[in-house]
Amino acid sequence: MLNRRTLFAVSVIAVAAAAPASAQQKTMTLAGYGGSFEKTMREQIIPPFEAKHGVKVEYVAGNSTDTLAKLQAQKGNQVIDVIIVDDGPMYQAVDLGFCGTLADAAVYSDVYSVMKFQSNKAIGVGMVGTGIMYNKQIFEENKWPAPTSWEDLKDPKFKKKLVIPPMNNTYGLHAVVMMARVRGGGEANIEPGFKAFKDDIGPSVLAYEPSPGKMTELFQSKQAVIGVWGSGRAKALGDQTGFPIEFIYPKEGGVALGVASCPIAGSKNDKEAQAFVQHLVSPEVQVILATGAGFGPTNQKVSLKPEQTKGIPYGDQVKALKAVDWSVINKAREEWNKRWTREIER
Repeated sequence: MLNRRTLFAVSVIAVAAAAPASAQQKTMTLAGYGGSFEKTMREQIIPPFEAKHGVKVEYVAGNSTDTLAKLQAQKGNQVIDVIIVDDGPMYQAVDLGFCGTLADAAVYSDVYSVMKFQSNKAIGVGMVGTGIMYNKQIFEENKWPAPTSWEDLKDPKFKKKLVIPPMNNTYGLHAVVMMARVRGGGEANIEPGFKAFKDDIGPSVLAYEPSPGKMTELFQSKQAVIGVWGSGRAKALGDQTGFPIEFIYPKEGGVALGVASCPIAGSKNDKEAQAFVQHLVSPEVQVILATGAGFGPTNQKVSLKPEQTKGIPYGDQVKALKAVDWSVINKAREEWNKRWTREIER
């Protein structure tokens, strides 16, 4: 039988052995969107990953350009291990050497080929569509017809009731590109898009708002009644709050927005970072991203129930979305952003 002294010694040894294990728990830093997406990540996607891999995940919220700016500021001494950003900024991140090569994993064979990056340094984890959202209740009260066209954004009855993200946000960029296309231009001739915002749309804009939380507030307070946003954001607003939001793809076309993830090159937590990217495209997480964030699945083995597909790009809806030419946009985007600040958002 062990005496008290022996029991005490055993206890001390046990505590000493356990302490380093606790102290050495890894912390992985994930940078992704804020708002309702962050809520879904923190409540449903991150906890099971932490439990399975014994790692603490720190979440850094920001839009895609914010995340890319953080990577550039931390170049050579990265704090971030994994990013989730829009497809355009992800191509930039890959080109700038921030993304590491994806480790081989069986789950990637189930991802639609269109959502794979040729570089094998990033992978599409979801798809949303950019279009027009509006307060259905207010439209009905005023007997206003539902919007059907990108040109409807210039309607004077929406003066100071229209909200659009700025051009350094992908939703805002899509709006400018589509206005350019509608008026005879496009990515290679963005001039008609700038002119449309400067002369016709700008006077109706209440705010060029980049924050998802602030965008939600503007609609809930009824300061805004119509805006440009993503299908996932609009779906989350309606599902989580019961707000009477309606979302449409204009007749000239909504725009496909891929959401992508990559492990950061040189990460001290590469094993966990690689595992997290794989986690994001697993069937169970893809269903959560569809129902919680409004993302169209990129894993082709995911099958959603009819009620789960409402408001997200799925099936034939995906085929109707337009794609933008990021090879043209990314070369000009910095100058476009400067011009936007100088001419539109003064």
